[in-house]
Amino acid sequence: MGSMDHFSFGWLTPVLSYAMACVGAALGLRCTLRAMSATGASRRNWLLTAAAAIGSGIWTMHFVAMFGFTVDGTELRYDVPLTVLSLLVAIAVVGLGVFVVCHGRHRSRSLLLGGLTTGLGVAAMHYLGMAAVRIHGELHYRFGTVALSVLIAVAAATAALWAAVTIRNVYAAAAASLVMGIAVSCMHYVGMAAVHVHMEPARTGLGGATPMQFVLPLAVGLGSFLFLTAAFVSLSPTAQENAAYREAGELAVEELGRAA
Repeated sequence: MGSMDHFSFGWLTPVLSYAMACVGAALGLRCTLRAMSATGASRRNWLLTAAAAIGSGIWTMHFVAMFGFTVDGTELRYDVPLTVLSLLVAIAVVGLGVFVVCHGRHRSRSLLLGGLTTGLGVAAMHYLGMAAVRIHGELHYRFGTVALSVLIAVAAATAALWAAVTIRNVYAAAAASLVMGIAVSCMHYVGMAAVHVHMEPARTGLGGATPMQFVLPLAVGLGSFLFLTAAFVSLSPTAQENAAYREAGELAVEELGRAA
């Protein structure tokens, strides 16, 4: 069995991956907060943005944490299509959960259904991302630990969705994002604790991309997306600001009418 190291860069990868999960969660909660006070197409667009922010944050957390994963006696590569598919799965399942909760008639039932769907999807994203790993050997999993990681994912997703539709205060949403980051990180490392490796003689070269080949697309692509999303959310007026603008406009029209 191959000897594994999940922290080959020390605390750098756990801390950085946790920060990425928190950023995605904070942006997602902020977008969901805007969606709850919007209607029609505006509400749908805010929810889609929230799903993209939270899903990409979870996926980025997983991938950054994987930079610290090494196996003695073999290099690691990643199947690019499977890795990209895991990102799409993360965004899709978070989007489904957010829409179920925000549009459901029964809040408790919607939370349970949305949390279950999203948690299973997040777990699927994690293990799909692990299926993309290419080594000179095979990855196997301990069923009990895998089941625990799935339970953590479902609990974390349910709590995140509850926070998304319940919390109205910006500071409380920021605190919730820190808790969500901890939950997602715990799910990842519990899932990694389920892994054990059976090495095989290296007969052929490994296909796929090296971890370092993902650094530039990851930094430029998702980093730019999260930055632009943060800027968009910061510059977009809230429902209260829109109401104040409308009231100011109505007062201005009334004053013009009196002056005329």
